Amino acid sequence: MDFVFRRTYRGPLKAAIFDWAGTTVDYGCCAPAGVFAEVFHRRGIEVTQEQARGPMGMHKRDHILTMSKMPEIAKKWEDVHGQPCEESDIDSMFDEFVPMQLACLPNYNELTPGTLIAQEDLRKRGMKIGSTTGYNREMLDFILGDAKKQGYAPDTGVSAAEVSAGRPAPWMVFKVAEQLGVYPMEAYVKVGDTVSDIGEGLNAGMWTVGITKAGNEVGLSKSEVDSMDPEQLRARIERAENRLLAAGAHFIIETMEEVPSILDEINRRLAAGERP
Repeated sequence: MDFVFRRTYRGPLKAAIFDWAGTTVDYGCCAPAGVFAEVFHRRGIEVTQEQARGPMGMHKRDHILTMSKMPEIAKKWEDVHGQPCEESDIDSMFDEFVPMQLACLPNYNELTPGTLIAQEDLRKRGMKIGSTTGYNREMLDFILGDAKKQGYAPDTGVSAAEVSAGRPAPWMVFKVAEQLGVYPMEAYVKVGDTVSDIGEGLNAGMWTVGITKAGNEVGLSKSEVDSMDPEQLRARIERAENRLLAAGAHFIIETMEEVPSILDEINRRLAAGERP
């Protein structure tokens, strides 16, 4: 008679990997959305905020490529330019996107509510903190430096430009894990505000947490959230929650302030033998 033995990691969590825009900085993920819309506008193509935000979290060139393939945008492009959007057009828009994004980052790098609370809680638990982003390295270095001035200092960060493929591929979080020297992947939690964030975590075998109210899926600045009719805001939050749950998120929170309670719940599940 043959027996197969299976190991089960029983905890605790050892590290968390956070996204940046819409998660730890830039409430509502407003910085990149406007720039994506502008690069298409400069080519005679008007896009909606929903279209500009849809692929959020990906490598920014992949984001532009994905937008160009949306049926409505693809048709507009052919109507305006007389032919489909080509790779050279994607390269041109991405080359234009980079300096525009760098120029606006200083205006959108305030820490989101609860980021420092979450950091303090993780440090008390002895957990390490990593970060990943669809931005390139130059953009990441800027936000790392600016966040540090505000008190938030992850142990490491990896940009989509440093791996063979960005989200939802798991390569960024695997690189972060190597730099942190922490394993197994069941000992990690990935926190982000986009569908591609959730995909990244799931593909790496991690626990995943989706952020709604402060993130891209709701897509409102802090002042817009504060002034919105409560029923309308609740409807937007519920839509965001449903979208992130459909992507496979294990947990949903509105802001970073709720991270500590989620860590407790994951540790309870790990101790009971559950896996991501």
